[in-house]
Amino acid sequence: MKEDFYDILGINKSATAAEIKKAYRKKAIEYHPDKNPDDKTAEEKFKKAAEAYEILSDPDKKARYDQYGHQAFEGGGFGGGGGGMDMDDIFSQFGDIFGSGFGGGFGGFGGGGQRRSKGSNLRIRVKLTLEEIANGVEKKIKVKRKIQAPGTTYKTCTTCNGAGQVTRITNTILGRMQTSSPCPACNGAGQTIDNRPSDADAQGLKMVEETVNIKIPAGVEDGMQLKVSGKGNEASGNGIAGDLLVAIEEQEHAELQREGNNLHYDLYISFSEAVLGSSREIDTVSGKVRIKIEDGVQSGKILRLRGKGIPSINGYGKGDLLVHVNVWTPKTLSKEQREFFEKMAKDDHFIPTPDSGEKSFFEKVKDMFS
Repeated sequence: MKEDFYDILGINKSATAAEIKKAYRKKAIEYHPDKNPDDKTAEEKFKKAAEAYEILSDPDKKARYDQYGHQAFEGGGFGGGGGGMDMDDIFSQFGDIFGSGFGGGFGGFGGGGQRRSKGSNLRIRVKLTLEEIANGVEKKIKVKRKIQAPGTTYKTCTTCNGAGQVTRITNTILGRMQTSSPCPACNGAGQTIDNRPSDADAQGLKMVEETVNIKIPAGVEDGMQLKVSGKGNEASGNGIAGDLLVAIEEQEHAELQREGNNLHYDLYISFSEAVLGSSREIDTVSGKVRIKIEDGVQSGKILRLRGKGIPSINGYGKGDLLVHVNVWTPKTLSKEQREFFEKMAKDDHFIPTPDSGEKSFFEKVKDMFS
């Protein structure tokens, strides 16, 4: 049994036009293909919401649905509540519902009802060092993409006479209903290929290699995907080019480890440095810095260098660099060294006497995330 349109949108029959539109927009954004890539379940829910809105947003169709239910639109196809919806139809009819952030991925209609097909997207992976991620970078990447071959010409489709759509009359229990669908001959473009050069494919496209400049902002993360609009494959005729989707791959750093916007550095010092104090030069994503190690430092102490981490991609400050002090205990000793430590073993200065200022391991971990 087909699902009730009101249940799909989560509203009741007394909902106003504004409430119906608001409910549909909420569902459409939730299940939008851009937010749920390769998710068939989300795609079906997206289509169901569009079908429900197509009926309930039209006062006449809503009245017929309230009286006869789904039976009122049997055999009508999309636009008549019969199912079989096409993504391009959804975006062409309801694209204004989504606002600026959605609805651009499936083409649209130009003047006269013509469908503007969209070329396919391309996907590449870009490897970045931690320094490039911290500072932002512009990459020049060679990409193979399809473009309209020079010399390709088009003519008006003789099936739809350039309209891009064909009209069909269907007899229903309520009378004759008129529905429109994309022209099967030109796929809604309103034009077909007239002539094409020998190096072009059946759609009038050819493969070329181009250098694309990609500006990557600071703060991106491994697995994040950026979009370069219009740098995917072009479409035939009056279509628009697809997009270039750039997947970020973060390369492992020799000494720094990333955790969100914070960085971690393991600093190993000798027993003598721990006792006497020292200064050491360490790597950061913005160059080397020298830090001071106080005398009597304990192994496990964490030194926080504020603002030396990764900047937030949203522009809300920078993370910190957390330096983990590790006192290196020698594994082999000379005779004189062993005699010294045997002598010091019972010395008051060498007996562990942590005071209240010395934090436990769990307190140190807590401080790391505070």
